[in-house]
Amino acid sequence: MNNTAENFLRLVKIMDELREQCPWDKKQTIHSLRPMTLEEVYELCDAIIQNDWQNMKEELGDVLLHILFYSRIAHENNAFNINDVINTICEKLITRHPHIYGDVIVKDENDVKRNWEQIKLKQGKKESVLSGVPKTLPAVIKATRMQEKAKQVGFEWKKIEDVWEKVNEEILELQTAIKANQQQQIEVEFGDVLFSLINYARFLNVDAEAALEKTNQKFKNRFQQIEAIAKTQGKSLTDMSLEEMDAIWNKIKKLPNNT
Repeated sequence: MNNTAENFLRLVKIMDELREQCPWDKKQTIHSLRPMTLEEVYELCDAIIQNDWQNMKEELGDVLLHILFYSRIAHENNAFNINDVINTICEKLITRHPHIYGDVIVKDENDVKRNWEQIKLKQGKKESVLSGVPKTLPAVIKATRMQEKAKQVGFEWKKIEDVWEKVNEEILELQTAIKANQQQQIEVEFGDVLFSLINYARFLNVDAEAALEKTNQKFKNRFQQIEAIAKTQGKSLTDMSLEEMDAIWNKIKKLPNNT
């Protein structure tokens, strides 16, 4: 524990020194840092997806540095400091976990989530159950989080069969819009199909974002193998027909670790 405290104070000291002495660090604002913070978080996500613990350690350090950077700038503006940040999350965690720090009894993680949302509403910090979902979240993650939050107040299908029926209903509405050649409505209905499929994924205990990312990686790997095979044949993909590329694709699918 002592080493943790010492290392944290060492990092705070380094952050202070950089802010006071480094021309680049002195110039940064919360707005100039924001896109870099997003990049660091995505790099962390890449390391998590790849189960790259060594890289994850480094990326977590980068994210931690950004937290200290924002806190230092806030302190300069008499808004708050790193101690306020730490105390705020400590108090929040204690308040939001009455089954640990109080006398509330829960049966499972669903009870924990439900209590969490109800406590936030009682505290008056959110006008809506959905207020806590960031506007800038990627669409698939945002849809999942909104559905999860709505579930905590009982807005949820009872049976998985009903959810699949909703998927089919949305697909039929999309097909109707396509037949009518209504481009604006096609976009609307396509969004509804995606939203309903994400909902269905939750009922299957599937992380829709993770599932799509695995498919992205699978497509990338197979496509790059097509490029490599074409190169060994002295061809570029632009020289090949769709049928030729599809034939290679099907061969690649049958190879081990390509499912």
